[in-house]
Amino acid sequence: MEGPEIKAVEAVIDNGSFGKRTLRFETGRLAQQADGAVAAYLDDDSMILSTTTAGSSPKENYDFFPLTVDVEEKMYAAGKIPGSFFRREGRPSSEAILACRIIDRPLRPLFPHTLRNEVQVVETVLAVNPDDAYDVIALNAASASTMISGLPFEGPVSGVRLALIDGQWVAFPRWSERERAVFEIVVAGRVVENGDVAIAMIEAGAGKNAWHLIYDEGQTKPDEEVVAGGLEAAKPFIKVICEAQAELKKIAAKETKEFQLFPEYAEDLYNRIDEI
Repeated sequence: MEGPEIKAVEAVIDNGSFGKRTLRFETGRLAQQADGAVAAYLDDDSMILSTTTAGSSPKENYDFFPLTVDVEEKMYAAGKIPGSFFRREGRPSSEAILACRIIDRPLRPLFPHTLRNEVQVVETVLAVNPDDAYDVIALNAASASTMISGLPFEGPVSGVRLALIDGQWVAFPRWSERERAVFEIVVAGRVVENGDVAIAMIEAGAGKNAWHLIYDEGQTKPDEEVVAGGLEAAKPFIKVICEAQAELKKIAAKETKEFQLFPEYAEDLYNRIDEI
């Protein structure tokens, strides 16, 4: 989108011989009644709208942080119309539920666990390239919208999917490229004070054709050393995306709001433990 109200940043992911991918975050036009709203694009092909909102008052009788992550898949995102008689969207797909989990796991620990206001992070898939997975795009969009929402959030956090293809770790691999993947890993993390990347979440598994690639073509069998190499390869990509989100916060963040927190124990008990 273009216009004077649009504020945008980009993160360029360099995959060497596999080319570059561009992740773009922009805000300023869509869903402006939400506390934070960011549209995330991958190469201008896939678009996810992320909104973050918080309740104005804490929930009564809650002893946990009420965070809800929802992914809304729309058929029109792929240029399709539902085949049912009523043309209505159905219940969430397995892919949408798994995407919610990928988003929730890195985000939840970065909120104060004593917060009792309900927080909702909603990811709406507006457009998707059939050759790209949208889940990691949604994770980065969720962090970006929360970063500018004014909520108490110790982000940014970002995520990347890597595929080990012909001996090289490729970030944001396309479905067509993943046919040649021996191993795949999704890594989420954030940049800490010393500049290193602290890993918050890992999800990994063998590629679809891993058995054939390893035993018939002799490609590298993933062992502990290979997996550790994947984690290290993910860190520069995570850092680039986190830096883009931090830049977006500088130019578009709302003023930080004050929320009442409900500690599990009395303050004097915390003070006594600190003295020990």
